[in-house]
Amino acid sequence: MKKVNSLLILILALGVFGIITTEMGIIGVLPQVTQKFNISASQAGWLVSIFALVVAISGPFLTLLTSGINRKVILLTAVLLFAISNIVYAYTATFEVMLAFRIIPAIFHPVFFSVALVTAAKLVPSEKSGKAVTKVFAGITVGFAFGVPLTSYLAEKLSLEAAFLFGALVSIIAFVGILVWLPSMPVKEKMSYGKQLGILRKPLLWLNIVTVIFIFAAMFSVYSYFAEYLGQVTQMNGSWISMMLMAFGVIMIVGNFIFGELLHKSMTKTVILFPLLYTAVYLLAYYGGTYFTPMVMIVFVWGAVHSGGLIVSQAWLTTETKEAPEFGNSLFVSFSNLGITIGTSIGGWFISHLGIHQLIWSGMMFALLAFLSIVLKIKISQSSAREATAR
Repeated sequence: MKKVNSLLILILALGVFGIITTEMGIIGVLPQVTQKFNISASQAGWLVSIFALVVAISGPFLTLLTSGINRKVILLTAVLLFAISNIVYAYTATFEVMLAFRIIPAIFHPVFFSVALVTAAKLVPSEKSGKAVTKVFAGITVGFAFGVPLTSYLAEKLSLEAAFLFGALVSIIAFVGILVWLPSMPVKEKMSYGKQLGILRKPLLWLNIVTVIFIFAAMFSVYSYFAEYLGQVTQMNGSWISMMLMAFGVIMIVGNFIFGELLHKSMTKTVILFPLLYTAVYLLAYYGGTYFTPMVMIVFVWGAVHSGGLIVSQAWLTTETKEAPEFGNSLFVSFSNLGITIGTSIGGWFISHLGIHQLIWSGMMFALLAFLSIVLKIKISQSSAREATAR
């Protein structure tokens, strides 16, 4: 039973890997997409932005609507839609059809993610639930490390169709694994919509949500322009940038487990530490960015710290959503995507008004805002606890 549960957690991680590969892999093949459909780069960009926008908007609502459905059915439906969508990407001759099949899996992205995390936690004893969630989160980091560059490589060396069929194959394998090994998971006691939505009345939850937005804005205000920064500031050529992107993703896998262990030992200390670590990394990148060898070493540290933002912010948000864990995870997915959107926009503003080197300050600004929101939340919690004790 223990081996089966371990296998199931890996299958859920594979499903998450397939989702990230589908969501982010499109970035590396946009040039081929513009050629295939004879469209402009800005039109092709909708394939990226529409996905993130739908994820941000639909997450909590669809999670609520599906809260009474068998969890196995939800997981199977979501991963099957990702497989079908990739097959459509490979063979459709119409851009509008491809765009529509970016919207459909995006709707189910937060549902799969939310249910997968809760399912992984239930497959192990409660004291090991955090480590199980960390393993599923590894699917994200592996997706960044290998899924995205491999999609780009297949499109370049074989064909665009092969790149998308790779994404379909990953999702099909996850589908078969869930179908065969995951037992039926009917919802025995459906939580009412009102009870799930009731967690939104908690002021401390909204402080945690603000922290998630700031953390992701801090991460992606700079990471979104990672290649451009290395090219213009560090003067790296295309080959070196590709190697740095791969190194960044690979070290994210290591960082994911390091932060998982730190959270297991002390969540509060780890959450407080994270934005300060990121600020330190950005200072290194700012002052060392013009030097080739130091910047190579900084990228490794940067990747390890960057991965922590995913698991740290999810753990922090869900401390206030234990009454409705799946709905809480959907809030994490939605607001983290909002943070990515805000961070990327502000980062772009810094570049256009202050120059690419000054981009780093946008990341530091958001990291410090995240730190302040974390400290404020802790102070309010401690004050509330003292008042409750005094009564």
